[in-house]
Amino acid sequence: MSNNKVKVAFFDFTSCEGCQIEVTNFGQDAFLGLLDHIEVVEFREAMSEKTKDRIDVSFIEGSFSRESDRKRLEEIRERSNVVVAYGACAATGGINALKNHKCDYSKFVYGKDSEMPHLNSQEAKPISAAIKVDFSVNGCPMDKNEFAYIVSHLLHGKAPVIPNHPVCVECKMKENVCRYQLNDHCLGLVARAGCDARCPSDGIPCEACRGFIDQPNEQSLNKVLMEKAGFSKERAHNKSRMFTANLRSDANE
Repeated sequence: MSNNKVKVAFFDFTSCEGCQIEVTNFGQDAFLGLLDHIEVVEFREAMSEKTKDRIDVSFIEGSFSRESDRKRLEEIRERSNVVVAYGACAATGGINALKNHKCDYSKFVYGKDSEMPHLNSQEAKPISAAIKVDFSVNGCPMDKNEFAYIVSHLLHGKAPVIPNHPVCVECKMKENVCRYQLNDHCLGLVARAGCDARCPSDGIPCEACRGFIDQPNEQSLNKVLMEKAGFSKERAHNKSRMFTANLRSDANE
């Protein structure tokens, strides 16, 4: 490979690795054009080779949920010019962060074995809790088209722009029938756009896997879930924090 190509690496921590799978599922139009400009030097899902060399852009999937991972994260940061947290787990803690706000059932389930080291995990946090992150790409999994857009911008030395308007805007642009008009629920009122309203377009409610827009009206969201979708207060509360447990104003409850 040409030495002037941008060296890119992919790393994973606490996650299902679905975002990496999404990258391997790229179609020719979305990804092959990028290969003329990048050299993938490490990517566990797709290759066995590893590198200790300097990396131009490192993409990290998964949340920071073990203190023992801090050293590895710091090493990646030290030899990377740019670090991108991609996917909900890396960007915000994702679904993993739900455990941060649940009662400890380990003693009930495991009894005397509840003190075993592997059961005493720390809170699930975004990668930014351990190292400096230059850009974050949310989503579960992250949107492959947005990923290609971000890589393209980084190749040209430009900062990618992440939308800060709700998914409702994208639904309107695609002329989707509102899920509430179909007696369903949806978090698209406050969910951050950028996915091209993929789930509502496929007849699935938005679960806000990309997190919330800045300054979301969470009280109004819960009110809509209760009045329009018939949710109980508790169900509305739990539903709206599935992907945003570390982001909400009630995160410490």
